[in-house]
Amino acid sequence: MKNIIVITGGAGFVGSHLLELVLQKTKYDIISFDNYSTGTKKNHLKCKRVTYINANTINISKILNKKKKYIKTIFHFGEFARIYQSFFKMNECIESNSIGTHAVIKFCMENKIKLIYSATSATLGNNGNDKNLSPYAFTKSKNLELLNNLKIWFGFKFEIIYFYNVYGPRQISKGNMATVIGIFEDCFKNKKPLTVVKPGTQSRRFTHIKDTVEVCYEAWKTNKNRHYSISNKKSYSILNVAKLFKTKIKLLPLRKGERFASALTSMNLSNKVYKKYGKIDLKDYIKSFINSSNK
Repeated sequence: MKNIIVITGGAGFVGSHLLELVLQKTKYDIISFDNYSTGTKKNHLKCKRVTYINANTINISKILNKKKKYIKTIFHFGEFARIYQSFFKMNECIESNSIGTHAVIKFCMENKIKLIYSATSATLGNNGNDKNLSPYAFTKSKNLELLNNLKIWFGFKFEIIYFYNVYGPRQISKGNMATVIGIFEDCFKNKKPLTVVKPGTQSRRFTHIKDTVEVCYEAWKTNKNRHYSISNKKSYSILNVAKLFKTKIKLLPLRKGERFASALTSMNLSNKVYKKYGKIDLKDYIKSFINSSNK
């Protein structure tokens, strides 16, 4: 049997793009471990080297037990990943991000498997004070604390990647788990006003999916046990992003847990954070989207 890389959330937006990149650049077999809460079979790749497993990460040790000696790395991207939605899906958020992630970490530690973990800019805004702003941010920040302590206590090795509002092909554009850019694109296609949560001045850094997964792959290949952030150098207000689509805009009431800033990573951890910047510009992406939609 060949050596294996596991990608939790491998049928999702980020995970499916990473799977595709790893498939292209390595000879590893790949296991996608996804519960399909937001992932979809539409993102599956037809390749003999890829195995898709429909399961929750809570059960990862039991399900992958027979393959554990061949697994070299787990990219753990299969968590609950929405801020506002975590208020009314708190149990799902905790089960995925706390209990499920602990199961993944335990499996990695017991079998000496390298972990690549997707962190989030949601824990970093307002000088780190936003880490308790929502159930989502709370669970993610606690996972970072746990991993940092495991490194100190047991020498556990891992890479951390901080994501910043990822967008691009295969993003979720419908339903309550849709991304900002996905929502705007869907509204534009259906000739509906773009919906912006008040006041609209909330600032965000947006990163194209291609730039995001390339940094994930780079972190894995470099193997330096570091923290990385992948973002763009420029911040946009949500309202200004909506205006780039040059169509009507509708303001929605302020939501619980809304963040007003998305600062570049600055945390009191023992690791230095290596800042990486995407090459693809949001303005160019939106311009290209509008041009292709109008054809």
